[in-house]
Order: sequence, then C-alpha cells, then structure tokens
Amino acid sequence: MRNVLSVLVENEAGVLARISGMFSRRGYNIESITVGPCEDEALSRMVIVTDIEDVEQIQKQLHKLINTIKVINLSEMGFVDRELALIKVSSKVNRSEIIEIASLFRARIIDVADDSMIIEAVGDNEKISSLIQILSPYGIKEVSRTGSIAMGRGKTK
Repeated sequence: MRNVLSVLVENEAGVLARISGMFSRRGYNIESITVGPCEDEALSRMVIVTDIEDVEQIQKQLHKLINTIKVINLSEMGFVDRELALIKVSSKVNRSEIIEIASLFRARIIDVADDSMIIEAVGDNEKISSLIQILSPYGIKEVSRTGSIAMGRGKTK
C-alpha cells in the first residue's frame, strides 16, 4: 500500500537527517521524499512516500521527533500529487513517434541533440511511470524524477 505523508517541520539543519534516520533504524523504506520551504519561512514541508503498512506507527514516531510540527497521512483523504521527470530518450530514429508520445502525455521536448531528446513530464506517479514504460522500446538513456509533492484537498486537519 502506497502511503503519502505530509510532515511540517522546523526549517533547521539536521531535521531531514533525523527523519530519514528514524526510517532507517526501523528498516522502513522511503520510496520518495521531497522537502522545501512552505508558506512560513521558518517551516518546511516534507512529502514522504512509503509502502509501509503500519503507517500509524510511523506517524507516532514522527510526532516524537524534535522539530516536527504536524504529520498528516494524505492517503486517508483526498489529495493531489505531482511529480516532475526528465527522460532522455535515444532519438536516432523514430523522432516523430517520440514527439507524438510526449504530446499524448502533455510532456514537452526541452532539448534535442544528434542522438537523443530530453522530455519533461509532470503528473502523478502512475502517469510518469506509464510514459517511461511506453518510451522504453525507443531506448531510454537516463531518467531523473523528483518524487511526489502532494497537498490535501479541501480543509487541512
């Protein structure tokens, strides 16, 4: 089960290390983690995606950490998430097909070289994964993904 946690923390050095260390000590895997400042400059928002079933235990452990302000399991509510991916595809042949596929996914070609193209795609995790899967036969040279950013719909707890 994929769980998406929104964690509001104090914007201080070492906070990311403490949170990732907590996951590591318990043997939990982090699928993706994104961190950035939020509406208050003194705070940062972390979006942690994990496949751990006992997400309540993780929430309790996160609340115990110094610098943690609030933890919300977005998976329990309606939420919107997006991810950015840069995909470098071999384009020695079939350039028009690659351009058409990118267009179907509302992705953009942002760089073209003699033997490759870089495609920028924005969407949820499934959309990005589907685009990568469809482009695979053309020869993917490199992929860089940001991980999910997410926000709950409507009122925040």
